[in-house]
Amino acid sequence: MNTPYLTGYSEKITDQIQELIQKDKLGELIIKKYPAVHELRTDKALYTYTLNMKNEWLRQSSPLSKVIYDDKINILHQALGLHSFVSRVQGGKLKAKNEIRVSSIFKNAPLAFLRMIVVHELAHLKEKDHNKAFYKLCVYMEPAYHQLEFDVRLYLTYSDLFGKLY
Repeated sequence: MNTPYLTGYSEKITDQIQELIQKDKLGELIIKKYPAVHELRTDKALYTYTLNMKNEWLRQSSPLSKVIYDDKINILHQALGLHSFVSRVQGGKLKAKNEIRVSSIFKNAPLAFLRMIVVHELAHLKEKDHNKAFYKLCVYMEPAYHQLEFDVRLYLTYSDLFGKLY
């Protein structure tokens, strides 16, 4: 069984997940741990949520100009979210904008999953690469970051195999 979201994990872990899939227990496990979905359905609500997190953890970083859900992210970029830094010349001045786009799959997901994606994208305001400092910042903002990332991978694996869970 192809599980692209679990690439890089040990054979022991992937075997355990395969067993959960075969016994039709993966969805049950996810729902037991994350029984409810968030209410942040609009781009405006997502922007406010993200801005509040930025103001709590990264007050000194560059401002955000846009935060939206994007239907095309998974298809085009094979990503869960995107942070882009756009520079434009306007009237002889250089204007820079930070934009965060979150895959629409997280519109109807547990808040913890959305939080992990937002933390990941906010960390890119300070650290462009996925290096040690980047992950240290992610854990600073969300101490359960690595567990949530793994659980999101389980959720995406389930969604790929069986469709929507929530």
